[in-house]
Amino acid sequence: MERRTIGAGGLAVGAVGLGCMPMSWAYSGSRQRGEESIRTVRRALDLGCDLLDTADMYGPFTNELLLGRVLRERRRDAFVSTKVGLLVGEQHIVANGRPGYVRRACDASLRRLQTDVIDLYQLHRADPEVPVEETWGAMADLVRAGKVRALGLCAVGARGGRRTGTGLHDMTLRQLRRVQQVFPVSAVQAELSVWSPEALQALLPWCEARGVGFLAAMPLGNGFLSGTLTPGEGFERDDVRARHPRFTAEMMAANQPIVAGLRRIAGRHGEDVTPAQVALAWVLAQGRHVIAVPGSKQERWAAENAAATGLRLTAQDLAEVSRLPAALGSWD
Repeated sequence: MERRTIGAGGLAVGAVGLGCMPMSWAYSGSRQRGEESIRTVRRALDLGCDLLDTADMYGPFTNELLLGRVLRERRRDAFVSTKVGLLVGEQHIVANGRPGYVRRACDASLRRLQTDVIDLYQLHRADPEVPVEETWGAMADLVRAGKVRALGLCAVGARGGRRTGTGLHDMTLRQLRRVQQVFPVSAVQAELSVWSPEALQALLPWCEARGVGFLAAMPLGNGFLSGTLTPGEGFERDDVRARHPRFTAEMMAANQPIVAGLRRIAGRHGEDVTPAQVALAWVLAQGRHVIAVPGSKQERWAAENAAATGLRLTAQDLAEVSRLPAALGSWD
């Protein structure tokens, strides 16, 4: 597994990590099986996908508890990334960036994860009622206390119902400039994929210029770019894709040329190469500090994703991806 660095401290992680959210939150609740998820985490670690990405809100709390069952045995093999700043209530999510809450939330995450230190502690969302500098300062105190090794910031959602990429990360960039004055940012997590490339415009260049790691969330487009989803098949009510503007039957059908393009490129690299691996290889080709964090709850998909680090796209491949049609959503 290729290794890449996060932040000025040079923390090294595998180029492909494991997004753990689908194991207990947001995707097909009927298919969430704890023992299978634990096997998936162990398999990912065996393959060098050591960055395990979770958050206290996933479940809520159950995702960290699940990872804790693996970490109590294999902590040295893992790079643990979790998040703070969002609280889940009945049918709503609210931000809490108060320093006292941040300290309590960190201690609770450490207990659930069964570890003494969190490798990367990320601010999930800034609290509009609390200056972000105060929240970040409390997180910095956790580093000084030895409970956290490095800090990261999750980008504000880029889509927001808008159809163009212009200025979609302006708010995140403003937050980054502010918190960077308080304590160094080691990583930024934001969506980046073949069908959501907006981060390439300003956010990723900001990170690259400062040696800040970029954690590419949803690099497989919520599973669409894997080519394994059937338009019109539908999703369970608790699945975020059931309300996603690109996952209506009409839009999934309209976006099939994107998957067909990835499949065409995969075919040039061998019978066993998949569209998902091409999509991940494209993400990794966007910068030396980019780490792809595809979500998975099954061993076979984790293994397939890990193998993408061995795929090197040619200039022809990259040019072909750039010519693929832009993704359509129900707003188009």
